[in-house]
Amino acid sequence: MAEAKMREIAGEAAEKFGVYAVAMEHRLGLVPVKEASVIIAVSSPHRRNALDACAFCIDELKARVPIWKKEVYQGEDGNWKQNKEWAGALPTKAEGTGGDETQERKE
Repeated sequence: MAEAKMREIAGEAAEKFGVYAVAMEHRLGLVPVKEASVIIAVSSPHRRNALDACAFCIDELKARVPIWKKEVYQGEDGNWKQNKEWAGALPTKAEGTGGDETQERKE
């Protein structure tokens, strides 16, 4: 689902900003502190179009792509991060350990 949404956003950006190509990738698994979790690359004949397309992609990714993040601190089990931009369901602790329940976000 996340990959399909990212492809959809990339296509929208290419059409809206008239760029040649858009590539989006989100890392999976443990991402160490200070390392990038998202890469967006845009090829375009004009810098402004590429920058605008890139900004559109990251904003739309945060708003529409169902990506869950678990913050883990040394000596703790970790907590699922509340993604304020995306209004989908968050995984429960059971889901993070192989369960299949979800809880709806509360604003």
